Amino acid sequence: MNKINYQKELEQVILGLGEEKVPSLLLHSCCAPCSSYVLEYLAEYFAITVFYYNPNIAPEEEYRKRVEEQKRLIGQLPVKNPIGFAEGNYEPGEFYEAVKGLEHIREGGARCFACYELRMRQAAALAKEKGFDYFSTTLSISPLKNAEKINELGKKLEQEYGVKHLPSDFKKKNGYQRSIELSKLYGLYRQDYCGCVFSKKEREAG
Repeated sequence: MNKINYQKELEQVILGLGEEKVPSLLLHSCCAPCSSYVLEYLAEYFAITVFYYNPNIAPEEEYRKRVEEQKRLIGQLPVKNPIGFAEGNYEPGEFYEAVKGLEHIREGGARCFACYELRMRQAAALAKEKGFDYFSTTLSISPLKNAEKINELGKKLEQEYGVKHLPSDFKKKNGYQRSIELSKLYGLYRQDYCGCVFSKKEREAG
């Protein structure tokens, strides 16, 4: 079976957008560095609200630092359409419940998939509640994240909530490299682990 090119799917969606109305997009973001290129790219075509929902991040000081960097980037990034911001609840218990029984699985496997779904589900639910045209996530920009799984979850949640999922593989077209360049340009804090205690332990173990 041929792998789906989600970047091409995204380009097809953009080509099909009408010119009369700028569609609204609720974009889940994991951090400012990962969102930098995505916002630069998509704000040309969508009215974006960044949804910062990441109960997986530990400790709380790390979470707060990442939230502030996200807000700072949004305030400084020159874009065609203004970008809004919404912060979800920071309740780490939601993350630990979602990954219960998967604690010892290495990063990149089923535990991460459960974490993707937790955060994307919140985005889909909020997008439905607030009447957004689309929802998506910045997660696919990372070379360490499984774009195929992210888009499978997006399609599943689209069917559940009735809000269109914007397909993505943002690492394509040098998106990840551009996020590194933008992080340097804006002096963004760039963490060295995904966010959760499990990824932190793996990083410290080398």
